[in-house]
Amino acid sequence: MEDETKTCKSNKKVNSAASNGGFYGLGFIGAAIYFISNAATFGAGVIGFLKAIVWPAFLVYEAFKYFGL
Repeated sequence: MEDETKTCKSNKKVNSAASNGGFYGLGFIGAAIYFISNAATFGAGVIGFLKAIVWPAFLVYEAFKYFGL
């Protein structure tokens, strides 16, 4: 039992990824609202939802294109 206590005390990790998940979540909601509200058909709404899932890829692609990378 003493060994378990030592292991627990020495394995302290700080999770800094939580704020990134919140940023992605808010971005997903905003992108889903944007893409779905601009859809003219149900199929376009489904495609809009799929685009909302991968919106960071669009952001990085456009940033690279803008900066000429």
